[in-house]
Amino acid sequence: MPKILVVDDEKPLREFVSRNLAARGYQVVSASNGLEALAVFNTEPLDLIVLDVMMPHMDGLETCRRIRQTSTVPIIVLTALGEESDKVRALDQGADDCLTKPFGVEELLARVRSMLRRSSWSAADAVRDVMRYRELELDPAAVTVICRGKPVKLTQTEFNLLHYFMQHVGKTLPHRLILKNVWGPEYDGEAEYLRVYIGRIRRKIELDPANPDYLITEYGLGYRFGR
Repeated sequence: MPKILVVDDEKPLREFVSRNLAARGYQVVSASNGLEALAVFNTEPLDLIVLDVMMPHMDGLETCRRIRQTSTVPIIVLTALGEESDKVRALDQGADDCLTKPFGVEELLARVRSMLRRSSWSAADAVRDVMRYRELELDPAAVTVICRGKPVKLTQTEFNLLHYFMQHVGKTLPHRLILKNVWGPEYDGEAEYLRVYIGRIRRKIELDPANPDYLITEYGLGYRFGR
């Protein structure tokens, strides 16, 4: 079963989350702050991290940023702050999902299942041919992207999003349709996720992210891949 790291300085919440994940068969390890989390991350293979934002010694955002320097492991951030700007800050640091406290255990478990589902690549995907568009090449089997002859490092969610766009070259895709197909049906209202991820991918593949050639904004409608 997948191994999940739960990081929270509040012991009751940390134990509550860990207990519920373990009851569903997941392997669970825990840490009480960002420094402990990095120590676990550097010594154990992990499939998912559930990471609180407000912690002593090193907060969750800095922990997320450091993990993203070397790894694409999926990260769900827990925050007591429900403002959209707070979610955007977490996503900008590399988080794949944000869950606002207080949350129900079923909501958390649904997010965990969705995240693990997105982070895995099915056998059907693995046999697909390499996809090419102009100077961009995406290999579903190797889960790699090359742009202008150079490898592009993407998180799994970024890869899934770009792969979805490359399956629909030239088509304008509404926000809700993209969110449903890449994140899942429970995310169809999370418009800020899409804005942040489109920006992140643009910075990695566009010569001029402010004037993109690949990921085009169709104002009021959605996004289109390719001119």
